[in-house]
Amino acid sequence: MRLSQGYDWEGHFGGSEANVAVSLAVLGNQVGYVSRIPDNEIGNACLRELRRYGIDISEIVRGGDRLGTYYFEAASSVRRSQVVYDRMGSSFYSSATGMYPWRDIFAHTDIFHCSGITCAVSQSATEATFEAVHSAKEMGLRITCDINFRKNLWRYPGADAHKTLNALMQYSDYIFGDQDEWEVATGVKQVPMDHMMADTELDMEAYGQYFDEMHRQFPHCREMMLGLRNQISTTRHTLTALLWYEGEIYRTRIYDISPIVDPMGVGDAFVAAYIHAAEKWPGNPQRCLDFCTAASMLKNSIVGDFNLVTEEEILAQTGLA
Repeated sequence: MRLSQGYDWEGHFGGSEANVAVSLAVLGNQVGYVSRIPDNEIGNACLRELRRYGIDISEIVRGGDRLGTYYFEAASSVRRSQVVYDRMGSSFYSSATGMYPWRDIFAHTDIFHCSGITCAVSQSATEATFEAVHSAKEMGLRITCDINFRKNLWRYPGADAHKTLNALMQYSDYIFGDQDEWEVATGVKQVPMDHMMADTELDMEAYGQYFDEMHRQFPHCREMMLGLRNQISTTRHTLTALLWYEGEIYRTRIYDISPIVDPMGVGDAFVAAYIHAAEKWPGNPQRCLDFCTAASMLKNSIVGDFNLVTEEEILAQTGLA
């Protein structure tokens, strides 16, 4: 059904960073989630959902009047999906510097993950995000960044997605994104490719030059991931990824996924699985890339934003169990 036919609504808690947090927790990691949540029944329900997966929510800031929402119209047949965001005036929209005690939050933390969506909501949320990133960098944490460009979110006065995302990525040790997102953040044209199928040969020489430019722009970054997806139809996608790791490029298999049950959160599943894999198998980039691409593939089979698959299930898909 279309949004204009919205007599009945099916609701899920989700959001990019929350999706990553839940997936990491399901994979067995100790995870804390930080945000600003309204002190009402909707906010309480959201926190109960996060707590259900074993996520530490002790640093959540309560305030504001409502939880941000978005309305998703699923693709059907020849009709593409669409999203309507309703974030203005939400609790997170009014996040600001000084609201979060970052040094206390990071005191027993190894990795800080954020995404471009936090900077797309409002100017004050952007400032709060950079306050977090600066604190994390000063305290020696590793920073992971999902570019997560959402064109319809960058609406506040003075919003500049390219400038802001590029600045955020300068601090990041790991960067994730698809070709469209990397192009917005860097200004570098993506490598041309016809519709990718399971037997497609990627132009690795062109991708080598591409990653050389990315490394020039982000010399601090240790590992860069590029997701490649071809949406053949609403129920069939192909999916793969490339990893730049210490000057070398790694690739993995191309998955042909059909039927698609729910594509929401596929990128977040990739991010969480890579963070998990990099911690568990350090210095083994090929295993990490195989693992996180398989996790992303499996997310297409699960309803909702969260990727509720275990490490054992992912390893079974890669043949590495």
